[in-house]
Amino acid sequence: MSLKLKLKLPHLIRFGHPLSWRDMMLILIGASFMHLVAVFYPISPGGLGLETAVIQINTHVHSGTVAEELEMGVAHHHDQSEAEAQRIPSDLDASKFPVTSIIHHAPGYTLFRNLYMSNGTLYILTDHSTKFPEIRKMTSISMFADASSENIAAREPTKETMDFIDVVDAKRRWEDRVFKVEGNTILFNDPSQFLRHYYHFVAELWFGVQAFWHGAFSEQIQETIPVSAKAQNWNWNAYPINSNSNHPSMYQKGENKGIPAIDRSIFMHTTPDGWRDTPGFNSFFLRAAFPSMSVEHEQDWQDRVAATNTISEKGRAFLFPLTLLVDRSAAFRDDMTGSHTQRTAAQAWEYMRNQGRLRGEKVGGWWHPLRNAVLSFAGLEPNVVSESEGTLPLPTKILITYISRQSGSRRKLTKESHQSLVQALEDLVYRRNSVYKDKPEFELIVMEAEKLTKDEQLSIISRTTILLGPHGNGLTHLLFMSPTSLSTVIEIFYPGGFAHDYHWTSRALGMGWVGVWNDTSFTYPNEPEVAYPEGFQEDYIPVHGPEVVRVIEDIVDKHAEAMDKH
Repeated sequence: MSLKLKLKLPHLIRFGHPLSWRDMMLILIGASFMHLVAVFYPISPGGLGLETAVIQINTHVHSGTVAEELEMGVAHHHDQSEAEAQRIPSDLDASKFPVTSIIHHAPGYTLFRNLYMSNGTLYILTDHSTKFPEIRKMTSISMFADASSENIAAREPTKETMDFIDVVDAKRRWEDRVFKVEGNTILFNDPSQFLRHYYHFVAELWFGVQAFWHGAFSEQIQETIPVSAKAQNWNWNAYPINSNSNHPSMYQKGENKGIPAIDRSIFMHTTPDGWRDTPGFNSFFLRAAFPSMSVEHEQDWQDRVAATNTISEKGRAFLFPLTLLVDRSAAFRDDMTGSHTQRTAAQAWEYMRNQGRLRGEKVGGWWHPLRNAVLSFAGLEPNVVSESEGTLPLPTKILITYISRQSGSRRKLTKESHQSLVQALEDLVYRRNSVYKDKPEFELIVMEAEKLTKDEQLSIISRTTILLGPHGNGLTHLLFMSPTSLSTVIEIFYPGGFAHDYHWTSRALGMGWVGVWNDTSFTYPNEPEVAYPEGFQEDYIPVHGPEVVRVIEDIVDKHAEAMDKH
């Protein structure tokens, strides 16, 4: 009698054919045999002619420095040197992933070689993140600023703002999808809060950029370094580039004469209207000083961000080979701006001065190229200024320009003070020209800027020896005065008020500066503390005309002997 067993087993399919009972028994016997061999006779990967495979899993997506190794094979101890551990793997093309380095850095101003951007995050490609400045001294979260503790904390940068990444992680994320943005770039991280103001845009933002950019590519002159700075390590250029490289930063090596051009400015968080002031001087300056420079705005930057934000595992990145990152909030995190001057440009100016790279410190020689470009754009003769310290020329005529704000809406003199000041100035000019018959001749212009074209304003300013007026935007024109031994700015404040704006800027260009409170005056180093009393912004500022005249005559008489020889 035969016994038939019917077992209901699922069909096993291999290449479309069902397996028989015989096939299944052979598979089980073979698997058991291989298991016994593996247990009693282990075979190393090396014995099979295979290399141990290593997979690096980054447990911190943004850091690029903390990685966990999972090895497929026999574990071993890492005993190689730090240099060997950090070298770029041989299968990576270093030319596609050049490491990031810093040429110069001051809080709020950082000049990078090879800065990356992907999905809105700026990446520093390096295996040595501890050798870089604090990220909070380089950048911030861009937003309107106020002095509240909540706002200050909210502007602190995160890993989405800027982060470090190593080459292995960059290769894994971007592979061969890194695209170079040719040329030299300025990245502005500021919102529009201060940009729609002539002073803050030209005399602070671009003033600082020019000091830093010009200084970075000027040769260091040891004898111009202040004694107090010589003992400090001011040089961030810790990663020198191959001297045979064609990298644009090689301008600083001297093979290429002159200062490299700025090819583009990107206002990452500002609309096209966000940096244009109502009188139109911001755009006039930018097109005059940098006629070939392209300008991108927030929407353009977001286009770049969106282009690198892919839904696939493979990302993209833009590579900026030479980039100056400018950040107002970062600058205020240092005492030079935050406590001493409240001027972000002071960070750039002071750093380059301490580096011995600020050309023509006493004549504003580093600012000279932009001053001349703007004057030439206005159809005026460029100034010729010696780069040698202490060689400021004497003026051929002493032009006193009073910038009146009487037609404006605020920060005006009282009607009586304005009339008294104009009368006192007219009497001064008459007396010096007719009674004393001084040489050079005196001249007075009462300038109402809103009634003049930009070319007409610059024509007056370029000849001005003494510029005076109430604290306000018009005094920004001091940037385009011709440097002379008598060049001075006289700033009229509501009594008790003081701000560093034009005081610091005048002195940074080697000019004199005097503040006036009605019938008293003061100057460096005896200026008062910063204060904004009631009346500072109003239209009832008093001033005693004879006191202003006394200040002017003191300036002129101080140089009387030199003028007689002239």
